Amino acid sequence: LANPDTPPDALAPQNDWTRLLHLETQVQLTQASLTHHTTKFSTLHQTTDHISQSLQELLEHLTSHTIPHLMAEPSLAALAVPAAAPGVPAGPQVQLLCPALPDMYNGNCTSGEHFLQSCLTYIHFSRDAFDSDALKIAWVLSYMKARQASTYALQVLWRPGGVGSFTDWAAFKKDFWAEFFPIDPAKSAALAMQQRTVQAGKANVG
Repeated sequence: LANPDTPPDALAPQNDWTRLLHLETQVQLTQASLTHHTTKFSTLHQTTDHISQSLQELLEHLTSHTIPHLMAEPSLAALAVPAAAPGVPAGPQVQLLCPALPDMYNGNCTSGEHFLQSCLTYIHFSRDAFDSDALKIAWVLSYMKARQASTYALQVLWRPGGVGSFTDWAAFKKDFWAEFFPIDPAKSAALAMQQRTVQAGKANVG
């Protein structure tokens, strides 16, 4: 309690000084927090760039030819259909399959199976370009550039032997399955419901 003998005007400067110190402290804490998050974002960006560069160098090392991108326009020669001989009915034309490239994968377990299946489909229809299991693995890792997926890809590249640490494609697929496939459908559904409940609670609070 203030001394009743102290005039009110004598306390005012002291209170103003205390508030000023408090505001200055809050500004310093805010600046420190902003610096921390900026540094963290910069580190994450550098890690992503490092993954992309490492995968590109690995792909160039594993193969001397470029993996064909089926999204490119096919040549006219490849699309040419042999003309039917005179007097012979023309048979049905064969439509060339053109599978889409897989989407970038972020490590979400609910879409891990879909991502791997997309990779397998592309590899199947471009098998002439994938002449080794190491090349298949490196190509799949090149599409894992976000969140848990990028962490996994970087860990594989930093292992002794890199993608060669897997004995074959089946070993990589088994490891990918254990890392990114749902362990149990019921458990995965429960986790998804729990996440939706938490998000709904945050929305209500906001």
